[in-house]
Amino acid sequence: MNDLRPLWLPLALAGLAVLVLLMDLLAPPHGAKPSGRGTGLLAAAGLAGLLAATFFVDGTGSAASGAFQGNAWSLFFQRLFLAAGLLGALGGLDDVAKRTARRQGEYWLLLLLCLAGMVLLAGATDLVLLVVSFELMGLPLYVLAAYAKTDVDDEALRTRASEASLKLYLVGATSTAVTLFGLALLTGMAGTTRLATLGAAPITPLSAVGLVFVLGGLGYKIGMVPFHMWVPDTYQGARLPFVAFLSVAPKAAGISVLASIFLFGLGAHRGHWVPPLAMMALLSMGVGNLLALPQTDLRRLFGYSGIAQMGYVLVAVAAGDAFGASMTLFFLTAYVFTNLGALLVVHAASEAGGGFDERALSGLWKRAPGLAVALACFLLSLAGIPFMVGFWAKFYVFLAAWRAGLVGLVAAAIVLAVMGLFYYLRVLRAAYMTEPGELHTPAPGLALKLAIGLCVLAVVALGLWPGPLVDAATRAGADFVSLSASPAPTPR
Repeated sequence: MNDLRPLWLPLALAGLAVLVLLMDLLAPPHGAKPSGRGTGLLAAAGLAGLLAATFFVDGTGSAASGAFQGNAWSLFFQRLFLAAGLLGALGGLDDVAKRTARRQGEYWLLLLLCLAGMVLLAGATDLVLLVVSFELMGLPLYVLAAYAKTDVDDEALRTRASEASLKLYLVGATSTAVTLFGLALLTGMAGTTRLATLGAAPITPLSAVGLVFVLGGLGYKIGMVPFHMWVPDTYQGARLPFVAFLSVAPKAAGISVLASIFLFGLGAHRGHWVPPLAMMALLSMGVGNLLALPQTDLRRLFGYSGIAQMGYVLVAVAAGDAFGASMTLFFLTAYVFTNLGALLVVHAASEAGGGFDERALSGLWKRAPGLAVALACFLLSLAGIPFMVGFWAKFYVFLAAWRAGLVGLVAAAIVLAVMGLFYYLRVLRAAYMTEPGELHTPAPGLALKLAIGLCVLAVVALGLWPGPLVDAATRAGADFVSLSASPAPTPR
């Protein structure tokens, strides 16, 4: 049984998913259900309990004959995924109950299975487990993207939801195929599926092709340029509470896989993968910021903004050392709370009328001062303004790249970060310097208020006191990089 101890969290998530499904199946017929929120509340409460348990349960060690490794790195990511899942569940609780009356249990089941795949990804040290975990995460997302399409009367909304789901599925299937082909070439040349020994073989022309395919496949997953076109379209078609989760957790999972393969598995060959990764980071920052400038639809704006934000985190990965790995964790933590909170505020404002363009935020300061203050915190953090966690995230990312000698990349990133100020401040202008007109006052539910409030608390607190997060990220990054120099566990 000791071999299963590091796997306690994915097993617990699977058990929670079964409980949610049983609760939904054993509930009275729909007409007798009091509110239909029970499954969502159970999922949210379970996620909160599991997140708290990670601070008390020891999950370190190896499992599955060394294919899964529980350590400070995997634990950091697991807590981040659980936090994103909890906030996404709270933010979407009212929306799911309102628009998905017939299949709420399945919605939360899929969300929990997606999170189970993510927490497995965080500790996967074997390519087979990594690919299986990636698909366990991805398959529920394709369904969740279209979840509202059969429960609403708005034909346009149903069409957009179907389109969003189809694009997400096609991109996911393509990226999986491309990644698998690249991994097949790498493992064929190295003669192993273990990440720890993947870099023992020299880079040959065939394995270099494999590197390109792996980088391209993962680029699709996280929305890197030039594999980014699905991002704004999917954000525009799916429901915003789900988009808030989609915009952060799966991307953080994709970055964890990218770091595992390149920093952990291929760390000895940095000279081969750092230049293309740095180029993709530069393109993502540039294209994301440039295409976000003319956007008026807030969903598309945050889609392109997310592309640029992924470019910033790739700058830290491209540093290729322990400090870069640590600051990758710091940036992802800041991004999860900031971007998820911003999209939840947009969702709350859109429910009061005005659609999803900037006019939906008109006069928000007068209609809902609390939401306006929260939006200001999130946008200023995304823009990298001091005293918000986003400032420290960009600062440490740029510092990691500077220390690694990527001076030109840092200079370009700073210029492009300044460009992002324009569209973030333009959104703030709509919220604070325009009249509300005939728009109604937003009335978010208690769960949505709680999710937004927790995000604001994290953004402000970590902006004023970043030290604890820096220390935790540094320990996790050092632990992760040290494993690449350790011998791989021998299969039993």
